Amino acid sequence: MTYTPQSMDALRLLGDELADATVQELFERGEVGKFNTLMRYFSTAGQDLPDGLPDVAREYLHATSAPPTWIDWGEMEKARSFFIDNNVHISTALAFSAMPACYVIPHVAKLLSSTHALEYPSRRMAETGQFTVYLMRPDAFEAGSRFVPAVQKVRLLHASIRYHMRREGRWDVAALGTPICQEDMIGGQMMFSIQVLDALHRLGIHMSVDGAESYFYVWRVVGEMLGISPDHAPTDLEKAREFSDLYMTRYMGPSEEGARLTRQLIDLYEEVVPGTLLDPVVAALIRYLIGDTCADWLQVPRTGWDTAVKLSPALLGIFERIEDRSPLGEWALDRLGHITTHFELSSLTRGRVMQYAIPEQLKDEYGVTSQTNRADRWSPPPLTPRA
Repeated sequence: MTYTPQSMDALRLLGDELADATVQELFERGEVGKFNTLMRYFSTAGQDLPDGLPDVAREYLHATSAPPTWIDWGEMEKARSFFIDNNVHISTALAFSAMPACYVIPHVAKLLSSTHALEYPSRRMAETGQFTVYLMRPDAFEAGSRFVPAVQKVRLLHASIRYHMRREGRWDVAALGTPICQEDMIGGQMMFSIQVLDALHRLGIHMSVDGAESYFYVWRVVGEMLGISPDHAPTDLEKAREFSDLYMTRYMGPSEEGARLTRQLIDLYEEVVPGTLLDPVVAALIRYLIGDTCADWLQVPRTGWDTAVKLSPALLGIFERIEDRSPLGEWALDRLGHITTHFELSSLTRGRVMQYAIPEQLKDEYGVTSQTNRADRWSPPPLTPRA
C-alpha cells in the first residue's frame, strides 16, 4: 500500500481487536487478578496452563501461540546471525538512537509519561534488551522458550493501556488518536528496525544489504505477533522507509515529556559509565545519532565531546578490520562486547536476572563470523519525497 496522510489518519483510530476484546472481558468480569497471577506464572512456551483460567484468556493464549504462517525460517536464521555479529552495536543503537527517537514524538512521550514509564527507564531498557535476546535465540518459537510468552504479555499490556486511558478519560482520542494505535505500533516497529539500521550506518558499521533486509524482516514478524495488522504494515525496507519518513515528519517535535524522558535516559547511562570524566559522552552520542535538531528538541546538552564522538565510525572501522583479518582479534573483541553488554545490563537492572547479550555458544553453533562483503554494503536511501 501507499502511505498518505489520509491513510495514516485511519490508522490512528485502530487498536488491536483481539487483545482489546480479551482485556475488556477480563476487566468487566473482574478476573484481572487471576489473569495477572497467570502472567507471572506463565513464562515459557508450551507450559501447561492452570485450571480455572478464564476462557477468554485461554483462547487468547492459544490464538497467539505461534508466529505468522508466512514466516520464512531462512530469513529468521539470517537475522539471528546478523544480531549475533552486531549485538553490542545494536544495543547501542537501541539505547542512544531508537529510544530518543520515540521521545521526539510528543504524543508518544506523553503516553510513556502517563503510564509511569518516565520513572523507570532502566526497567524499560532492560525489558527491551531481554525481549530482543529472547527473539534472537535459536529456540525462540519452540516449547520451553520465553519469547512467545513475552510477546503475548506485551500485547496484552498495550491493550490494558488502551482500555484504561480511554475509560478513565486520560487521553484525548479526538486530538491524539487511539492510544497505542496501529499507526503508533507501526511507528514503534520502525524505531526498532529502520532507526536502528540508520544508527548502525551512522556509526560506520558494515552491513550487507541482505543482512539489513533480514533484520527488518524479523521485526515485521514480531510486529504482526504484537498485533500490527498485516494489511497496513510495511512489507519491505522501501515501504518501511516511506512509512517512517511520513510518520516522523507528521509528528516529531519538542515536548516537556520528551525532554524529561531524555534527561532520565542520560542520567541512567551516566550512572553506568565508570567515574564522571566520560559522562558527557552519553549526551554527545545521542546528539550524534539523532541529529542536532532532534537533540535540541529533547534538550540534550552540548558537550566538549560532541566533535570527538564523530570519530567513532573510524574507531569502529579499525575494530572491524581487526575482526576481518585476525581470528584471535575477532575472539578478543567478541569477548569484550560480551563483557560490555553484561556489565551494562547488570548496572541497569541493579542485579536482576535479565539476559541482555546473546549467549556466546550461538556463534559456534551457527558458524557466525564478522565477514561482510563490503561491495554489498547497506546504505540508507535518501528521504522519501513529500507530495
